[in-house]
Amino acid sequence: MDIYQKSLKFHEELQGKIDINVKCKLDNKQDLSLAYTPGVAESCRQIYKNPDDVYKYTWKNNIVAVISDGTAVLGLGDIGPEAALPVMEGKAALFKKFADVNAIPIVLNTKNTDKIISTIKAIAPTFGGINLEDISAPRCVEIERILIEELDIPVFHDDQHGTAIVVTAAFVNSLKLVKKEPKDIKLVVSGTGAAGSSIIKMLYNFGIKNIYAFNINGILNKKYNDSYDFLNAEIADITNPDMLDISLAQAMEGADAFVGVSAPNVVNKAMVSSMAKNAIVFAMANPEPEISYDDAVSAGAVIVGTGRSDYPNQINNVLAFPGLFKGALQVRARKISEGMKLAAAIGIAKLAEDEGLSFYSVIPSAFNPKLADVVANEVAKKAVEEGLSRL
Repeated sequence: MDIYQKSLKFHEELQGKIDINVKCKLDNKQDLSLAYTPGVAESCRQIYKNPDDVYKYTWKNNIVAVISDGTAVLGLGDIGPEAALPVMEGKAALFKKFADVNAIPIVLNTKNTDKIISTIKAIAPTFGGINLEDISAPRCVEIERILIEELDIPVFHDDQHGTAIVVTAAFVNSLKLVKKEPKDIKLVVSGTGAAGSSIIKMLYNFGIKNIYAFNINGILNKKYNDSYDFLNAEIADITNPDMLDISLAQAMEGADAFVGVSAPNVVNKAMVSSMAKNAIVFAMANPEPEISYDDAVSAGAVIVGTGRSDYPNQINNVLAFPGLFKGALQVRARKISEGMKLAAAIGIAKLAEDEGLSFYSVIPSAFNPKLADVVANEVAKKAVEEGLSRL
């Protein structure tokens, strides 16, 4: 059987990858009196008097909702809520395995932006954080921004920022290895959707200012902002500083780095060969990248990463989101700020450095047992510094 057949059998045998366990004893009347009626009334009264006590007396201190409408699932696209549920279950399993954070998968039977927002606001009191997942762009950005403004708990769209955090961590270490400074490099990005837009913004804030961004229609150029949606207009404003109308191949000439979150095979060996010395290539389209790992290496790139687990430097969101939420929950954060995201990237980068940096290892293993706690500590510290902690 190939991996898809094996996975299908695996899912059928399990009938769900997560479960709920009871933390207390329920063996006799005394147990029931403590866990339920009449004893439970006292915790209800305390929370009524002080709503923040919900963190003290319930699982809100360590529970995240993983929420999707099924419109942008992996490489599958708009497949609907039921078909998206296995992915949301998987995400919940990763939260628990890698950071001991409880997570509940929720799929919504609506694509209406306002309904999604109102539904999430209505269920938010149950959760310490909201992880948005596989919602199509640019709706995902609008939904996240409104929820961040209107909720008092962390809201995070992992497809945007999880990828950006790990890419930024990879750049921190890659630039050390090739001895280049962020302000000095030229970066080309293919893909300006949820992940691409967030990667561009985060790398821009990291100090890379000379960026050229491409989507299916070509290079973004702010002189055409009237024809773009709000997200692409925002990206056009901080990229293509000379407002050039050039092709992807032309932009790659002399570029120090390439990041792809777009489509398979949009980059060839000649394009990589035209890049600057000690070029960095992160081709992350799944399951087939913009250029294969082997082709990028043979064309001269010295650091190459993909989204795949069967090659070095796998750029995987699981490096970021478990520890990020763990840190936010530990200090009962009200939101996840740009500073907290960068802190997560710095934590990931530090751990890779501790493991031993090389061209084939610019980010740590997802299975490093220290990972979630290292990221959580950096995130929690930043949340406290920025006054975002309830504690």
